[in-house]
Amino acid sequence: MTAAPDTTISEEDRLRADLYNFLGVILAGPPDDMLLEQTAGLSGDDSDLGQAITTLAKLAKVSKSKAVESEYTKLFIGLGRGELLPYASYYITGFLNEKPLALLRQDMSARGLARADNTFEPEDNIASLMEMMGAMIVGRFTAPATLAQQKTFYNKHIGPWAAHFFADLEGAKNSVFYAPVGTVGRAFIEIESEAFRMSGD
Repeated sequence: MTAAPDTTISEEDRLRADLYNFLGVILAGPPDDMLLEQTAGLSGDDSDLGQAITTLAKLAKVSKSKAVESEYTKLFIGLGRGELLPYASYYITGFLNEKPLALLRQDMSARGLARADNTFEPEDNIASLMEMMGAMIVGRFTAPATLAQQKTFYNKHIGPWAAHFFADLEGAKNSVFYAPVGTVGRAFIEIESEAFRMSGD
């Protein structure tokens, strides 16, 4: 009998995956009352990321799901298009459905990932990428990704544009609830980028 492979995930990696997943969920669609309640229960430390989480929690406590839904629509859907286009292709090339999306689809295929049948958004949207990264870290679909695999995926699909997107979300004219989501995302991406940079190969 062979021993099962060691799939122990460190506490730090679990927390990283949780934050990626949270950002994925909160950016995939307007939060319902339950998600707002869960967000209101978050607490942070004195770091920039921790303070942003605390601000977001305070805002979630006083936000109504209807108002946040309206804000989400203005930001990401709009009449024709929202204030922001949260896609890697757009941020990297200035156009939708460009080479970054094709490269992502290749990498997804290589990892056995596919877009859900009921999803019509291009896969290179920020919510999907956050969820993919979270899934890779803890091995939700396949074995947990090594640090080198995480770094490669991140540097190709997230690093080149996500901090810029989150900064735009912080400053968007329709951002109220989503302004601290942008701050959380930007602070987290800065930490991740620096950690991957320091990790060597």
